Amino acid sequence: MTLYLNDLGLLSAVGNSKPEVLKRLLAGDRSGLASSDEFGTRCMVGAITADLPEIEERYRIYNCRNNRLLLAALAQIEPTVNAMKARFGADRIGVVLGTSTSGVRNTELALDYWSDQGVLPDQFHYKQQQMGAGADFLADVLDVQGPAYTVSTACSSSGKALASARRLIRQGLCDAVIVGGADSLCELTINGFAALESISTGLCKPFGLHRDGINIGEAVSLFVLSKEPGPVILQGIGATSDAYHFAAPDPDATDVIKAMQNALKDAGKTPAQIDYLNLHGTATVLNDAMESKAVNAVFGPKVAASSSKGMTGHTLGAAAALELAFCWLLLTQDDEQGALIPNVNDDEPDTALPALNLVKKNETLGRRIKTCQSNSFAFGGNNLSIVVERA
Repeated sequence: MTLYLNDLGLLSAVGNSKPEVLKRLLAGDRSGLASSDEFGTRCMVGAITADLPEIEERYRIYNCRNNRLLLAALAQIEPTVNAMKARFGADRIGVVLGTSTSGVRNTELALDYWSDQGVLPDQFHYKQQQMGAGADFLADVLDVQGPAYTVSTACSSSGKALASARRLIRQGLCDAVIVGGADSLCELTINGFAALESISTGLCKPFGLHRDGINIGEAVSLFVLSKEPGPVILQGIGATSDAYHFAAPDPDATDVIKAMQNALKDAGKTPAQIDYLNLHGTATVLNDAMESKAVNAVFGPKVAASSSKGMTGHTLGAAAALELAFCWLLLTQDDEQGALIPNVNDDEPDTALPALNLVKKNETLGRRIKTCQSNSFAFGGNNLSIVVERA
């Protein structure tokens, strides 16, 4: 069964619409990363600057930034969603999202208020931070009755949501699924990663010699997945779990290699057929060393590859869907030269890493891009790789 990614809505530190995001990605624009001390630790973050839509009073229990991000992305794909509802019926449309924090920022602010006032603010509701709130919210707003739930597996969450959405359609439970993820900035993640000594002292440097940690960002990315023909085919998904360590990757990269190989096998592709690989590329010392080893083992040193986190920051539970969205943008651009997303780190290369063909600014494939692959790895050794192709 061939499944298509029919439409895409997204917002991130590099833009608030498909054309803006693609333009700034291809330019290697890092201006979306800026210093902030709003969340208790001064560091570089990738914040969304768009004016977000307000949530109606009848949905007040869902009123948080994470759900406003989802509403903004939904507005970009709503005509496609409505067409799917008319085609299949509201009971055949599902919602599957990935997140790692949901609206926990609302709880942080509510607890600050409680500390000062002795009571929680009137507008606070626990549902705002509940992991499943985003899927429930979108299902309510769209009045769809298919399965609606959230996957939370740290930084692979929204990629796992894609796998779950595909399964719903293959099993005949849905005809279309709104699928993706959202994560918004909050103290929990920024201070948590700071405690792990994983926050960069400046701009992150994916695969750079002087890399010293991540910049955290926020993002939302929503796809419409269905059997209806569309511009991009969801070809293959590979998932593994090595359970090597709570936070550190397995340096042998055995199961990361398997995840990429399984995705290729599921897609019916060879490594040589991948035109561009979006790397997980967190800019931590251990991840980039492990991923370089894995990618070199599967693809050799030739496949065009980059980490887009040098421009967006690491968007955690939204990262897998966001970076697959970047592949979707490459596959839908009308460019015979195949402009590629550069690996931006403002640093010299780390020659101790296994060789990778990291894309430079203004570099092209030299032909139209046909097939892309994207990697996402999470705490606990939760590994995911996805292959998509121009229809």
